[in-house]
Amino acid sequence: MLFRSASGDLVQLAHFALNLIGEGEVFYKGKKIFLTGHTGFKGSWLMMWLSELGANVKGYSLTPEYQPALFDIVLPASKSESVIADIRNRENLTSEIIAFQPDLIFHLAAQPLVRRSYRIPSETFDVNVVGTANVLEAMSKLENKCTAVIITTDKVYENKEKNIHYKETDALGGYDPYSASKACTELVVSSFRNSFFHPDQYGTHKKAIASARAGNVIGGGDYSEDRIIPDIVRSLRNDKEIDVRNPLA
Repeated sequence: MLFRSASGDLVQLAHFALNLIGEGEVFYKGKKIFLTGHTGFKGSWLMMWLSELGANVKGYSLTPEYQPALFDIVLPASKSESVIADIRNRENLTSEIIAFQPDLIFHLAAQPLVRRSYRIPSETFDVNVVGTANVLEAMSKLENKCTAVIITTDKVYENKEKNIHYKETDALGGYDPYSASKACTELVVSSFRNSFFHPDQYGTHKKAIASARAGNVIGGGDYSEDRIIPDIVRSLRNDKEIDVRNPLA
């Protein structure tokens, strides 16, 4: 199956990349995957890729924030189930996860913007930290075997303002609310791993959990604010001067 869009094969890159993955189709085919944040930029791409690999995907997220939305293009072709709801609604989230009985959970739902986190700091912590705890608590109620991948960010480290490469063992930190909330999310993951999903007791709980600290991603279908490539494209389309906020970065 090859996804096609009205804008002219927008997602052929995904099809090409999947050919490079090789073993992905063997692993994901027939798997039930619960995906939070499936209406966002990364989530829409992941929903599409997983569907291409033969997975049964159930998405859980708020409505797309930006228009046009990549999600609206790929959802019909992916044939994925879509639940429009808030991860802060613990009862509803738990009900949807338990009803679906997923083999895997990919948790991408988040408040992902740094400058917005200064405007809504409490909500940023609520979505990113409590929302993650809600996902993992729901997972703990599953009786079946399940693996979760929690997506955080490379901004979880204490920024020493030096030209160095950070390691996974470096101290967590973050002075803006977004970075700090994601550092807190890592602590939530660690807490659930040690308290409920300890590797030494895997035979009993049958759960595994990992976090992935993603860097910035550039790709088609990203219409988010405060991201340099989408901002440039919007400025060009509207014949406006391109505003580069950090020209010396």
